Amino acid sequence: MTPRERADQSLTNSFDRYLQDKGKGRGGDGGNYRRNAGRELERFAEWAAGDRGDDDWTGIVPDDVDREPTFDDLDERVFREYARHLGGDRGLKQNTVQTYYRYISAWCGWCVNEGYLEAHYAQRASAMAPLPEDDGRKPGDQQAWTSEQRHALTRHVDERARDAIETYTTLPEDTDPLDKQRARYAALKAARDRALVFVLAYTAVRVGELLRDPNDPRRRGVRWEDLSLDDGSMDVYRKKQQWDAASLPDPVISPLRSYRKLMDPPTDRWPVFSTFDQRTLAGLVQDELAERGERSEAITERREEYARDLLLALDEDIRPPSITTDGARSILQRLSEAAEIDIDHPKHDYLAPHGGRRGMGEVLVRAFGYTVAARYLDNSEEMVRERYSHIEAGELGDVATEALEQID
Repeated sequence: MTPRERADQSLTNSFDRYLQDKGKGRGGDGGNYRRNAGRELERFAEWAAGDRGDDDWTGIVPDDVDREPTFDDLDERVFREYARHLGGDRGLKQNTVQTYYRYISAWCGWCVNEGYLEAHYAQRASAMAPLPEDDGRKPGDQQAWTSEQRHALTRHVDERARDAIETYTTLPEDTDPLDKQRARYAALKAARDRALVFVLAYTAVRVGELLRDPNDPRRRGVRWEDLSLDDGSMDVYRKKQQWDAASLPDPVISPLRSYRKLMDPPTDRWPVFSTFDQRTLAGLVQDELAERGERSEAITERREEYARDLLLALDEDIRPPSITTDGARSILQRLSEAAEIDIDHPKHDYLAPHGGRRGMGEVLVRAFGYTVAARYLDNSEEMVRERYSHIEAGELGDVATEALEQID
């Protein structure tokens, strides 16, 4: 296809190829980038067609022409107008506007390389002029668990797990089988929640590296085979698109050992942080038993023998999926509320997963400096210095105060 023919194509014809290319290679951007970029490209296409924006906005195609927008219609004035639209009355924060525009700009650059466009119009100064200043922060990525919050949450989940496990393990021998199963299920859930909180609080592993991402099949959640509790390490699929070992510090080992002993997974391929969602497990158990040749009546009778489908799945080695990153947020919302933790944050009224990582980063930077913290956080030292610059600023402030006291 010649550049001329590509210029005549509609914008949407390029989206699938672009998004496919963005996910390829060792440094591919993964499912989340493709999903977010795809969403913004669709919004851009709707805006270009006149289906989004102010009431008097008719799109970038001349009024006397009846067709979809093509690459011939694009120039720097179009991107300037879109930048103005993003920063308009949608109520978006300034760094969110910048993020959305970057998705469109990246696509524009790809279109130049592929011959759809002659120039990278989106990166021209006049196109970007309406964009607000970027304050350098990522939206919602500023919460950090304080030492008090971390201790309060870990103490709460530890007490809940200890109580639930003790209740289960001290039941009389003549306890009704279903009651015993209910007690085991409650103990399993409390033990899973404890292990999850401790891992998020002390390992600084990204939640997307730990749990399942429905938009990225490579991120299926850590399995027991990925953990080495004796060595204190865990294999995770890193943000940089490769497997790597993460550290499991001492506070994490005991909760994981206790949880594994209680669960006794049929194989090491089971997820460490299994979903406990009843609807998901019910469908999984029924489908798997049906595939094994069980009749519908027999499956119903089998399920009635168990208080929860998770326990049947354990006995029959029907491997459930890991909880998702969204599932972890729901768990932490529930636990933060139950622990009555005082949280003062503009976006999150609970201890969000990324706050555990940032909180651990604060501890490491203060205790050992940026180089050690960068290795533990799996980040460059430059990025760690940038994200935790407030620590250095505070320390320099103390130095200045001491100097003033000595001189003045």
